[in-house]
This record gives sequence, C-alpha cells and structure tokens, in this order.
Amino acid sequence: MLIPTIKSPHVNNLLKQRFGVDREQAILDEVCVPAPIGCGKPVVKFRTDDDAKEYEISGLCQSCQDDLFDGE
Repeated sequence: MLIPTIKSPHVNNLLKQRFGVDREQAILDEVCVPAPIGCGKPVVKFRTDDDAKEYEISGLCQSCQDDLFDGE
C-alpha cells in the first residue's frame, strides 16, 4: 500500500483550490492525480522504488513521471 507523504495543509489546500486536485486521496485510491497535473489513470506499477516514492510525494504515475522528468 502506498502512503501519501505528509505535506503542509497549506500546500494541500492550494492544490485543491487552484486545481481541484486532492493528492492524498488520489494516492490512497491508487490513481494518478487528475488533470491538469496528472492523467487520473489507475496506478499499475513502478519501475523502481524511487519511482514509487516519487508517487507518494507527487501523486504522479510512472507515465506522468516519465513525461515530467524526460531528459533529466
């Protein structure tokens, strides 16, 4: 089970107000955060433990992480 990292309530409220995204709930539901940040699709698997940790931080699935970090 993936557990959302603890963030400041201000950060969580900003994401909800600005983008309508509940990062914590998305992670608990095992889906990528919805657009405009992520794709909203179910999380299937991650290539590495670091990718899974990134999901717990950002709520981005493997595909969205690949798109965001491509070329780094």
